Amino acid sequence: MQNRPSLPPPPPPVEIRSWPDREAMLFDRALILGALVRMHVGPGRLGVLVMWAGLAAFGWLLVGSAFVLFEQAQDVFGGLAGLLSLLLGVGAMVPGTAFVCLYVARDRKVRALLVEWGALDRDPERDRELRLPGVSLVWLLLSFALGATGLALCVIGPASARPGDDTYGTVALTMGLGMVAWLTGLIGAVKALAHRRWVLRVLTAQAPDRLTPAGGRSASSEPRPPGSGTPSPSSDR
Repeated sequence: MQNRPSLPPPPPPVEIRSWPDREAMLFDRALILGALVRMHVGPGRLGVLVMWAGLAAFGWLLVGSAFVLFEQAQDVFGGLAGLLSLLLGVGAMVPGTAFVCLYVARDRKVRALLVEWGALDRDPERDRELRLPGVSLVWLLLSFALGATGLALCVIGPASARPGDDTYGTVALTMGLGMVAWLTGLIGAVKALAHRRWVLRVLTAQAPDRLTPAGGRSASSEPRPPGSGTPSPSSDR
């Protein structure tokens, strides 16, 4: 299995933040958000999803072929061939499915970190590089095409089966491949829509009230000294 970059920690609580100034905090925020966005919708993540889903689909292809072999077996050799195909299929489908589940779980952690780091402050110049509308569109279109193909296989396969010509194993094989394709497309579409929602709700939302690293209030929230427009206590006589 390939080495994955470790996830960054969540932003520290307000009382222990040690950034010397706001610019240093914005720099770290942009650096971490850039890495998180690549972990979420980067081209590499699309390849990883297709790889693990392809492994699960290959496993189901062998399992479905085993069903067909069992139905068409005329002797013990046909049964052994079906059993071998079944074992190889399970050996490929189980890890492929497990890796897809781990992939989805990791994406949930990445989205949570994106929300937490994005909520620290607003930086319109650097945030513009994180929106990636073209990448989100590619994810959405590819996921839609894959999901539509899978859904078509799930519907057309059983509907076009003819008794006597198509076996139950063939129908199960077609529906299984269609289900894998549909679920993979659904995962990709959710990722694309989640990234777009994060851009709208976090990057373009109103900036939160900022707190200084020392745990105090921002300069705008401090009381102004006498003579700067705030009447002094001794002047009320």
